[in-house]
Amino acid sequence: MEKSAIKKIQKTFYRLFAGLDRQLGLILLGLATVGFFTFLSASQNTPVLIEDELRNLALSFLVMWGVSHIPPKWLEIAAVWVYGLGITLLVAVAVFGLIKKGARRWLNIGLVIQPSELMKIAMPLMLAWYFQKREGIQKSWDYGIATIILGIPVLLIARQPDLGTALLVFAAGMYVIILAGLPWKWILPFVGVGAFGILLIIIFGNSICAPDVVWPFVHDYQKHRICTLLDPSSDPLGKGFHTIQSMIAIGSGGFFGKGWFQGTQAHLEFIPEKHTDFIFAVLSEEFGLLGNLILLALFFALIKRGLAISASAPNLFTRLLGASVTLIFFTYAFVNIGMVSGLLPVVGVPLPFISYGGTALVTLGFGAGILMSIHRHRRLVQS
Repeated sequence: MEKSAIKKIQKTFYRLFAGLDRQLGLILLGLATVGFFTFLSASQNTPVLIEDELRNLALSFLVMWGVSHIPPKWLEIAAVWVYGLGITLLVAVAVFGLIKKGARRWLNIGLVIQPSELMKIAMPLMLAWYFQKREGIQKSWDYGIATIILGIPVLLIARQPDLGTALLVFAAGMYVIILAGLPWKWILPFVGVGAFGILLIIIFGNSICAPDVVWPFVHDYQKHRICTLLDPSSDPLGKGFHTIQSMIAIGSGGFFGKGWFQGTQAHLEFIPEKHTDFIFAVLSEEFGLLGNLILLALFFALIKRGLAISASAPNLFTRLLGASVTLIFFTYAFVNIGMVSGLLPVVGVPLPFISYGGTALVTLGFGAGILMSIHRHRRLVQS
């Protein structure tokens, strides 16, 4: 190949990736690499193909690259439309969505989609847009309006029922509201009530978890998840099976792990959903505490870099949006690792860029693309 042709290819490559944040890109590549190698082991004896995971990862990074070229001003303009589309799709799911395993969460529009995933991005977009418009004239009642904007999709998602996604969407919105200046005097009472409720469940767990006790506003499966968290051994072959087996896998890995493809809990089919929600248990068993520390270091670097990009953003919209997206990554990782370790109830939350998935990976890629866009266009956005 001629030198001129090589130079043309190099220039084209440079134009395609110029302006992207290299640190963030390397961190995401590191996470995807760890996830792929863990998936190769975790997907053994499952119908999932390696080609599917490669396609999902490629699509996620393609979405990230595409979104990184969208100026934040365009995202701000699209915020209301994206939020409106998300609400419309959630209403459509409630009316004629597909039912699987007792939950109505999916919509068939030629291809099957899960609209609640869209709200993980639409929510911080909408609230960041709202507070940007109210900058300088913000009043106390603005937080009430923001809570209504947040509450509508959260309730629609919770009714499906999908408590895990509802909590993630709620967290994404609350990050924006808090970062927009929600007074601590309004936050602390809710924190106190939540802490008091958790304390009551811990103290009176045996009595309130009795089969004949009905919890108001809570589905039976949600009650079982909380009660199983308190005492997994109460139903070791049923509701507590996931938690017990994942904890055994994590503990048996030791410091260096049993070795790649050598995990007994994973390959003897003791770990359910081992390539999706419980892939952290496979990683822990095969790569041990050392593998966990590497993974946590990558997540720490991701959060640190995301917050740094957000802090240097030029206006309120990009600062709120970037910080919220970064904290969503933190929430995903915290909830998934806590769930698999037996510290939190079992909910359907994947481990970012590690768990197998389609829609979730695309959503995460979109979020990473937003951070890339904020970094790329930081000098072009006016305060």
